[in-house]
Amino acid sequence: MLLSVEVWYNSFMAKYPIFLELGGRRAVVIGAGAVALRKAQALLAAGARVVVVAEHVDDMLTIQNQGANAKLIKSRYSKEYLTGAVLAIAATNNPELNRRIYKDCQELEILCNVVDEPELCDFFVPAVVKRGDLQIAVGTEGHCPAYAGHIRKKLEQTFTDKHGEFVAELETLRKRIIKDVPGPADRKTLLGQLVDDKSFEYFVENGAATWRDRAEKIIKEHKPQS
Repeated sequence: MLLSVEVWYNSFMAKYPIFLELGGRRAVVIGAGAVALRKAQALLAAGARVVVVAEHVDDMLTIQNQGANAKLIKSRYSKEYLTGAVLAIAATNNPELNRRIYKDCQELEILCNVVDEPELCDFFVPAVVKRGDLQIAVGTEGHCPAYAGHIRKKLEQTFTDKHGEFVAELETLRKRIIKDVPGPADRKTLLGQLVDDKSFEYFVENGAATWRDRAEKIIKEHKPQS
């Protein structure tokens, strides 16, 4: 019954987009092909403790060399491998096995993604543009990942490494603003001024140090006099 309820939700409910903190958390990938390897590597890059389960592991041997957070288990799938996981990805070429994995995840209340089967997904992996700490995720509700990839390529042309550097500078300034500017409305106005296109263009044209000097002057104008 739980399986049918989850499928209904996946089919008819809007998805809730989030950036999930996976640092040190267990994630299981079942499968041994190129897709499984790519999913495992992405999870490792996010800091997850990744367990890959596969009967034939030739294409996955590189996982063993990717640090203590990577574990490769040469075995047939068993539900016990899901224990303690926050999410699982089924990337096998066996539809029946993928459905079994999804059902097991529903019973254990573990988020599951079955590759290329949108109706068997609790979450979708978006196409991502990453520039430092700036991440832009594009999704299509699982309907057409290729189009999400197309949009990502267009965004990659617009957003450069400079945008990532800008975010790093903004992080430091935001902490200053929270500390020194007590009024929520003033903070919002100030941050809006510092993050707009004009501010970014000034950052690109004049460099980080000069931009910081300008930002300091703007903060002082909003800071209450003691």
